[in-house]
Amino acid sequence: MGVYADHLLRPWHSELVATGAGAAPFDVHTHTGSNDPDGFRCRAPELIAALELAGARAAVFTMHEPTGYREANDRVLAEAAASGGRLAPFCRIDPRRDGVAEASRCADLGARGIKLHPRAEGFALDEAAVWDVFAVAQDRRLPVLVHAGRGIPALGLHALALAAAFPSVPLILAHAGICDLAWLWRHTAERPNLYFDTAWWNPADLLALFALVPPGQILFASDAPYGTPMQAAVVTMRCALQAGLSLDQLEGVMGGQAERLVAGERPLDHGPAPGADVHALDVLLERVYSLLLTAIGGMLRDDSGEEHIGLARLACEVGEEAPQAQVCRSVLALLERHERHVAAGAAESGLFPGLHLVVVAATVARTPRAPVPADVEAVAVGERSP
Repeated sequence: MGVYADHLLRPWHSELVATGAGAAPFDVHTHTGSNDPDGFRCRAPELIAALELAGARAAVFTMHEPTGYREANDRVLAEAAASGGRLAPFCRIDPRRDGVAEASRCADLGARGIKLHPRAEGFALDEAAVWDVFAVAQDRRLPVLVHAGRGIPALGLHALALAAAFPSVPLILAHAGICDLAWLWRHTAERPNLYFDTAWWNPADLLALFALVPPGQILFASDAPYGTPMQAAVVTMRCALQAGLSLDQLEGVMGGQAERLVAGERPLDHGPAPGADVHALDVLLERVYSLLLTAIGGMLRDDSGEEHIGLARLACEVGEEAPQAQVCRSVLALLERHERHVAAGAAESGLFPGLHLVVVAATVARTPRAPVPADVEAVAVGERSP
């Protein structure tokens, strides 16, 4: 995890924490493991180091294990036991392969939640085996976190049915529930045990989540090692503040609510969603944001994204006295750090070197209501000389 150079994001994180936001974060979505076919790897010491950098605790479960989960769940339980309280173990279950027995076994050994991945294991949430696992979760007062991001067909209707049938089970849809967020948010008031985590990279999706879903039903998450706790904390806090959440509501998002759920305690009501029409767009900053989002799309397709990053730099030339100047300076400082990080040839364990820095830059451009640090690289935002 240290290979992501999260120290480069410290000024942005520290500025947000100084406001009182995110003082005791609990990351509800992290992994360890070394056998995932996608090539990503994460050891417990790497995860713990990344969490310590952000001052966070976390729920942890194994990455994909094509041959089964018993040994991997035992490894995660041992990692959590040795973490000094930094990690809370979840068990990962394939419902079709002795899911009830494995969930019960792990709960007996101290697991505090269950992870399901319909894409990796190829099942749907309406299958009887899934309902049987939820029955275990209800008996043991365990939250269930379900992959609901990239590569998932619509699962919202099945999720609502499970939430209704097992009202004491916190059902957490990972990755902001992007597969069904377009309509699922309308049902959150009637399903208070339906939650969404923030493990996602696109600020537009997270801004919609914070605008439309009650803050008590949103949980901070990084998806480490695909993201990092530091990066995810900056992105989550900025989007929440931009959407209009109070610091008390943000404290619940960043850790207070997740701590209660993992402990089997009753969740708190943090009030209604602020609504989608709170703040108008800044048209000049929207140019910067859209160009960086295009660059991120290229980077995720193994392109450097440099052409659109270059255009985003030019879009930041709003003028030294412009109201957007401070935000643009912060974006440029992040892009300078990205450039130096990539040029240094930092050996990252995953793909997309420096991607997290560009994601944060895009988020800064899209969240001008959140504070930015003043003591970073001195970069000009006036017109360049020919």
